[in-house]
Amino acid sequence: MTIVQDIEARGLRHCETTALGVLLRHEGLDLSEPMLFGLGSGLSFVYWDSKSMAFPFLGGRVKPFDLTRNLAARLGLTLTVEETTSPRKAWANVAAPIDAGRPVGLQLDCYHLDYFRSKVHFGGHVVAMYGYDEQDVYLVDTDQQGGAVRTGRAGLALARAERGPMTARNRSFTIALPARPLSCQDRIIPAIKHCADAFLTPPIANLGHRGIEKAGKRVPGWLLRAAEPQRDLPQAALLMEKGGTGGALFRALYRDFLGECAQLIDDGDLRAGHRLYAEAAVLWTDVATLIAKAGESGDAGHLEQAGVILHDLSRIEKDAMQVLRRCASTASA
Repeated sequence: MTIVQDIEARGLRHCETTALGVLLRHEGLDLSEPMLFGLGSGLSFVYWDSKSMAFPFLGGRVKPFDLTRNLAARLGLTLTVEETTSPRKAWANVAAPIDAGRPVGLQLDCYHLDYFRSKVHFGGHVVAMYGYDEQDVYLVDTDQQGGAVRTGRAGLALARAERGPMTARNRSFTIALPARPLSCQDRIIPAIKHCADAFLTPPIANLGHRGIEKAGKRVPGWLLRAAEPQRDLPQAALLMEKGGTGGALFRALYRDFLGECAQLIDDGDLRAGHRLYAEAAVLWTDVATLIAKAGESGDAGHLEQAGVILHDLSRIEKDAMQVLRRCASTASA
């Protein structure tokens, strides 16, 4: 058995921040999960639907691995990424860092992991790996999935090699701190500005505040869109609240990030943005509750009500990001 020493196998709420936390704590940098999420400019929104999809998808974060790239660039971290189509090289890419005493991050499809109770394909899942033996590998996943867990090496190989939406070719990565680490506090405003700019000026109507407005128009028709409403709608609601989002489709994480920032930086616009995202987080939980009720009861009235709230959320989040962008512009002037 090969195990990296001094690993704090702490599962957090979101998979990518969980893995980042493991890797960074091992390097000597311990940041809260909201701070990891916010410094990585992780908040976003997408309404994703196509004829090939069984049911629409509501996403509340940036694309898988963008958060990691953003965080590394912002803090001056050395991010070493390996990808390959070779199973032999894929294993070597993770075994080598672990043999050298460093944990490694993996992007994979969670469907093939032994410990996952809900068997759903999702190719953007991220875990930290810190050990292996002849049969199993030792991982850190979200708190919801058990934190410190293990899975068979054969299943891990399938998970890493899976192809489909959001997958990567056996992607693995390590992180190293710079010789002179940057001040996290100094990077807060650039991170907020980056997130606000992307949210306010999305290239297509499915993203950002425009995407939330589109969801407000489409969600009321979900009973007709769903092949099995009693399954599809509660599952969509579950993903919004419990699917590694930290609750409220990641808005609770961003609210808490802004709350931490407001304690470090004295700025009225920053505090206003925090208040608006506190309001938004509650409303996103209300939307998820209404979607679940609609699936369970077949009552379209719940979806109509959810649509009204989504229209309000589009406005609230647009206002919040405009305030936060102003804060960023003032602070960087």
